[in-house]
Amino acid sequence: MSRVDRQVFARVAATDSVLLDRVLPRLGRAANYGGLWWAVSGTLAATRNRRARRAALRGMLALGIASAAANGLSKRVIGRARPSTVAIPPVRQLRRVPWTTSFPSGHSASAAAFAAGAALEWPALAAPVGALAAGVATSRVVTGAHYPSDVLAGVGLGVTAGLVTLSWWPRTPAGPSEAEPCPAPALPTGDGLVLVVNTSAGSAGATVLDRIAAELPQAKIVEPADGEDLTDALTEAARTCRVLGVAGGDGTINVAARVAAEHDVPLLVVPAGTLNHFARDLGVETPDDAITALRTGSAVRIDLGIADNQVFVNTCSTGLYTDLVRYRERWEKRIGKWPAVLVGLVHVLRRAKPQELVVNGEPRRVWMIFAGNGAYRPRGFAPTYRPSLHDGLLDIRVVYAERPLARTRVVLAVLTGTLRWCTPYQDRPAAAQLRISAPGGGLRLAVDGELIEVPPDITLSKSRGALVVYR
Repeated sequence: MSRVDRQVFARVAATDSVLLDRVLPRLGRAANYGGLWWAVSGTLAATRNRRARRAALRGMLALGIASAAANGLSKRVIGRARPSTVAIPPVRQLRRVPWTTSFPSGHSASAAAFAAGAALEWPALAAPVGALAAGVATSRVVTGAHYPSDVLAGVGLGVTAGLVTLSWWPRTPAGPSEAEPCPAPALPTGDGLVLVVNTSAGSAGATVLDRIAAELPQAKIVEPADGEDLTDALTEAARTCRVLGVAGGDGTINVAARVAAEHDVPLLVVPAGTLNHFARDLGVETPDDAITALRTGSAVRIDLGIADNQVFVNTCSTGLYTDLVRYRERWEKRIGKWPAVLVGLVHVLRRAKPQELVVNGEPRRVWMIFAGNGAYRPRGFAPTYRPSLHDGLLDIRVVYAERPLARTRVVLAVLTGTLRWCTPYQDRPAAAQLRISAPGGGLRLAVDGELIEVPPDITLSKSRGALVVYR
């Protein structure tokens, strides 16, 4: 313990204020066992704001890392005794004296980790959440639980834990992906727009339709009846409209993109699915964004991925991911989408078998083939975002199964952020095309999240500038 530690500790103990006597001790108690941060993350998640949810998740991941490092490792190695609380006013003292050692402060590490993780994902949270974290950290000195250096070490450990999350979960840059600007009709009242709505999509409900009808009164809104083919409805709309609109998720948008490209009409995307990856890449986060783009005629020309006679606006894959999609579809109506994904992931990793495929004319055993419509980032990990929607590239990523323990090595590499150096994994961000054959037949693809059967011999390629879409 340094002289500075003793001096600061004594001065804080001798200072009399409502903030030190009442507010900070209560704030520190609220953070016991991470309770305060669970409450903050739950509040953020309840907002249904994508950035808020991502901030909550990154914050809790960072907290878990910091807590394990502080309480499970550092305290056992350092072994510093806690300070005496004789000089601390009784009103501030903890009801239960911690039995663990003092260095570093676990509360401070957890607080700083959550604040750093949340702020990395959404900088607007830096001030409010950072103030809470600073209060929790300060409370550990105020109540006599830690020396100041314990708190500073905990804060440093927490910030480091927040930064560590970037090694396997990079931040998504703000703003839409780049694309080539393209003239398109400006329809202030919606005259000439035919909007086809997939009412079974995640959020394509009455609220979205009422908003479109109110803001674009001359638009024609089509809701296919139960059992009616969505492709037929979109094709009929494309024959008569100036602008083809679609409200739904990525799978619905996939169908609409193919129809719009075939009929050479611009596409208006109204995000109404669960994840809305494509709409977010366009910068169309809400129905109001889509309305504004249509009214001003703001549009771009983008590439489409091609898989045999199918198109994909985001991704196309075969192997483990298709098994996961099939398992999710089987269980999501019973237990919900994300629980089904988590349960399915465990199931797939335990029971899946590699595919015997011919890749570009070479027989290979494959766990997974991924193709992105454009080069995704980061390299060496699960794709998170793509800088451009018109780069002319296929992003090819393959996990081969020939090497011993290939699946286990890939999973460990993913968890440790070292996938780019894992030999069973290969990526080719600048590929022009990829030929895949399944000698035994039965080739399945997950195209923009939807599972489809395709012929046993297909070629994945790109169609440059095939689609005009509002953004």
